[in-house]
Amino acid sequence: MTAERDPKRERLVGYLSAAAIVVIWSGFIVISRAGARGNLGGFDLVALRVGVSGLVLLPVYLSRGLWTAPLGQALALMLTAGIGYGVFAYSGFAFAPAAHGAVLLPGALPFSTALLAVYVLGERLSPQRVGALAVILAGIVLVGWNGFAGEVAGAWRGDILFLCASTTWALYTVLVRKWRWTAVDATATIAVLAAVAYLPVYLMWLPSRLATAPLGEIVFQGAYQGLFAVVIAGIAYTRAVAALGPLTTTTITAIVPATAALAAWPILGEPLTALALGGVLLVTVGMLAGVRASR
Repeated sequence: MTAERDPKRERLVGYLSAAAIVVIWSGFIVISRAGARGNLGGFDLVALRVGVSGLVLLPVYLSRGLWTAPLGQALALMLTAGIGYGVFAYSGFAFAPAAHGAVLLPGALPFSTALLAVYVLGERLSPQRVGALAVILAGIVLVGWNGFAGEVAGAWRGDILFLCASTTWALYTVLVRKWRWTAVDATATIAVLAAVAYLPVYLMWLPSRLATAPLGEIVFQGAYQGLFAVVIAGIAYTRAVAALGPLTTTTITAIVPATAALAAWPILGEPLTALALGGVLLVTVGMLAGVRASR
């Protein structure tokens, strides 16, 4: 039997975990776009993501006997947060700018999560939370206006892929809450099963540019995508969902479009307009209002 956790400490751990997610996900947006511009393809990035994380977490998977977990639940978590999210997201960056991914990947998450939480978990949306989501939506529209204004051939294909990725992650969010998986167990299971399922298919049938890519780029992308974006962020995200709930967690991560767009300005040379900067402010206000409503 586990000891009852202190509610105040739990919320503090939840907020710290959510803050770590914001930092890592903002970097994920910028680094993934840079990777798509570079020598690696989308399928290569997924392989590095699942390969590195699966190798790192294999001892955890084995030591905790996670192969005995309910197979249906394990496969559902792997297909959503493991393979599904990675394939959709990385493929999207090949067609659309970082600003599109910064808006649609984390930006759509609180809304799809809210709908799924109502349907799957039976949660209710208070008027305060609905108002906070409306402010966040307005801010995201302003942030996105800057990136969507220019003509980018074929960007709509990337946008659809980003929305699919966001939806799969929202489904993972509510499922891990519904089934009460711990952060470490869920992340280790997803990483190992995704590696086992994806890597053979990748090596035998999918197009790859891994052999011609510089070693430094491979090591950097593997470390960030596999270690930071999966292992650290995965544990932090699942821990935040357990402590704060899916609605509050995704409300906090709604700030990622703003922080990623700000980071893409100096790093990728994708500048923001005054309108977009106003959107950053609105998203921040909406996020804080949503967190306050959750209390």
